[in-house]
Amino acid sequence: MIYPFSQRFIDILGSVFFIILFFPIMAITAIFIKIVSPNGAVFADIVERVGKDGKKFRMYKFRSMIPNAQDWLKSRPELYKKYQENSYKLDPDPRIIKGGAFIRKYSIDELPQFFNILLGDMSIVGPRAYFPFELNEQVERFPKAKDALKSALSVKPGLTGIWQISGRSKVDFLGRVEMDAKYAKRRSLLYDLMIILKTPFVVITGKGAV
Repeated sequence: MIYPFSQRFIDILGSVFFIILFFPIMAITAIFIKIVSPNGAVFADIVERVGKDGKKFRMYKFRSMIPNAQDWLKSRPELYKKYQENSYKLDPDPRIIKGGAFIRKYSIDELPQFFNILLGDMSIVGPRAYFPFELNEQVERFPKAKDALKSALSVKPGLTGIWQISGRSKVDFLGRVEMDAKYAKRRSLLYDLMIILKTPFVVITGKGAV
């Protein structure tokens, strides 16, 4: 019972601290996006994500792609099929704006998620939030993921987590869900601290980012 309260306390303090710390970077990023891609919004126009117990929420993320990137992709069936088969990633991705690859590689696009943490939709540490369509399509493709997914969705999604520090885009959907399920069963303040301490190295090196 102590863990949930301790986790929430750390989430609030941590999100406030990092919002203040990274505010200059977030401000510069927002200005840069409007300069290189003036027709779109600063934040990504993405569908809702699936949070704890299947509850949907709006994840805040800097836009690193062209406006209406998902619709653009769906209008190209062959490319969209490749996108699905590659665990919803393209490398290289033709939708990325100038400078967008840098923003994504070093996880700058993820910084606004500290506001999601402050609001209580996310935690600093947890599984990567899933897309609703991703769950439907990938569970059909990987039936073995169904049971693990129940465990993964029993906790709040996180800004960082075991999948995020263990290869990210290099790990397929089934591997990702199994990692998230193991985290949900094992989670503790000590385990969360270990993940947090490993995160800066992954961010600096851009390991597994697409």
